[in-house]
Amino acid sequence: MKREKRYLPARLLAKYALYAVVTFFVYIDVPAQVRLPRVIRDSMVLQRDARVRCWGWSAPGEKVSIRFNGKTYKTKASADGKWQVWLPPMKAGGPYTMDIDASNHLRLNDVLVGDVWICSGQSNMVHQMALHSERYAAEIASANNPQIRHFWIPTMTDLQQPHDDLPAGSWKSANPQDVRDFSAVAYFFAKAIYDKYHVPIGLINASVGGSPIQAWTSEEGLAAFPNITATIQKNKDSSYTSSFNRHGGASANSYSKPVDKGFSAIPQWYDTTYVPTHWRPITVPGYWEDQGVRDLDGAVWYRKEVEIPASMTGMPARLVLGRIVDADVVYLNGKQVGNTTYMYPQRRYVLPAGALKPGKNLLVVRITNNGGKGGFVPDKPYCITTGNDTIDLKGTWWYKVGEVAVPAQMNRFSGFSAQNSPSALYNAMLAPETKYTIKGILWYQGESNTGNPAEYGKLIPALIKDWRSKWGEGELPFLYVQLPNFSDVQYLPAESQWAATREAQLHALKVRNTGMAVTIDLGEWNDIHPDHKKEVGDRLALLAQKIAYGETMLVASGPLFESAKVTGDTIVVSFTNTGGGLITNDGEAPGEFAIAGADKKFVWAKATIEGNKVKVWNEAIASPLYVRYAWADNPDNPNLYNKEGLPASPFRTDH
Repeated sequence: MKREKRYLPARLLAKYALYAVVTFFVYIDVPAQVRLPRVIRDSMVLQRDARVRCWGWSAPGEKVSIRFNGKTYKTKASADGKWQVWLPPMKAGGPYTMDIDASNHLRLNDVLVGDVWICSGQSNMVHQMALHSERYAAEIASANNPQIRHFWIPTMTDLQQPHDDLPAGSWKSANPQDVRDFSAVAYFFAKAIYDKYHVPIGLINASVGGSPIQAWTSEEGLAAFPNITATIQKNKDSSYTSSFNRHGGASANSYSKPVDKGFSAIPQWYDTTYVPTHWRPITVPGYWEDQGVRDLDGAVWYRKEVEIPASMTGMPARLVLGRIVDADVVYLNGKQVGNTTYMYPQRRYVLPAGALKPGKNLLVVRITNNGGKGGFVPDKPYCITTGNDTIDLKGTWWYKVGEVAVPAQMNRFSGFSAQNSPSALYNAMLAPETKYTIKGILWYQGESNTGNPAEYGKLIPALIKDWRSKWGEGELPFLYVQLPNFSDVQYLPAESQWAATREAQLHALKVRNTGMAVTIDLGEWNDIHPDHKKEVGDRLALLAQKIAYGETMLVASGPLFESAKVTGDTIVVSFTNTGGGLITNDGEAPGEFAIAGADKKFVWAKATIEGNKVKVWNEAIASPLYVRYAWADNPDNPNLYNKEGLPASPFRTDH
């Protein structure tokens, strides 16, 4: 029997339609589920011995309860859906669970109570253990401490206003895999503190390579700098900032990208069948600008035939290519075996078994440089290794230019960077954490502000004051790293913006509850990211022991300039933090002292240690007035230390 079709009257259709609409709006008006900030989650570390704030969002007026460590805490969301609960001071311990109940239930597992440190700055605070895996291979392999945890905040900016949460981030514990992503400086700091006090350590890392201090300071913290605050206001105008992208993009697009001859050739230059013509000799390591290739940005191809004995074949090998500026693609016998897209990582490429063959092997490296000197960084290792066998790759290679970059047209729209803009990184990366109770702050930054040391000297105390105000925990310990030695060694007294920036950092010690790790002995002339990260972390940990953990009698710093007294033809310099006494680390007379008379023309001086003072003179200067120590980008031999093995900070008296 055929079923008859039935239709609803129009009146009923309208009724059901209205019901559907009402049901939809009732549904979307259901109270929002309780939500937590990204940093409050599984495996977090909460600050011990202090009131700890837990906060989040829910429906307006919703009741929220938190159960933690055997106690329950209740609150009610405000009219805007925000709520917070204060947990009382707790001793170090865990792991615990935390249960949050409202219209929904959340459980956080593996929560520890210990000490939490904010870690911030630019690339030397970013630099992960993985980037220093050769020096710290043993430390990475043995990292197995779930009590040390690291929360990495991805790079974000906001030119408008502070954020109240992060879009991503999770707590990771120190194990051989995850520790590779930890800041090396922060990890070694945490390890030293844990080994000393055996309490959980949480590291919240908000750092961005190349970032200036202004970007990390809030708008309120920069109120004393009218030029900077004017920039902040201009940047809030989205039509203004978008004009940079619009015009800058048009400028960049007005040039067509050149074709790399190495790729357009048939066969291509890395191919084993390619016969090289018109290639020139060049020394590796070294920059091509230092070897007759003037002001070239673009792509340069290097090649070398390497004789490999049969005993080194048939097994995995390592190709060590130091560091390269900026990017490289590496080919062995016509096959790509490595690629790094930026200058900072160490080049350590694993060659599979069979990649090397007995006899001649063709090694080709295409290097792309975007500015400054390009090539193989000097004073780094360059070799092929298998087992105990090593073949040195330093010496004469052959090069040919494949691509010459056309300089971008400079105009008023070039050079804009959101991450370098004042307050932009603070707004997006730090503001969301200012409610999180912490023990103190670690800061490693300054390289991007060496162009204006005088301004930097005012910006550091402004940042410290700003952050302490934002966290609202009083005079939080603020421990920072003085810039290390870097760039070409200077053998005559000279002016130095790096030295002036170190001076600005030294003067920041006038701010209460601060400490500065001197690293004038830990840098590398050819690497703005020196490899010695453990020593930096250890020196920060010493400062923390004294300033944050109350070991007031501990010698935690090297000698710091106190005063200079002119006596006839000599200047007698007094220091604080002399500890067990002044020494030189090489047994020689103190080096890197210079003096000057009224004309401020500095000459090298002789120096001797007399008790806890240094006597400085030069027979050619009858009436000295000023003295400097280690005043250079990269002083040759800053050998003044205390007996505890900590170096003296550079200083001058003529400013």
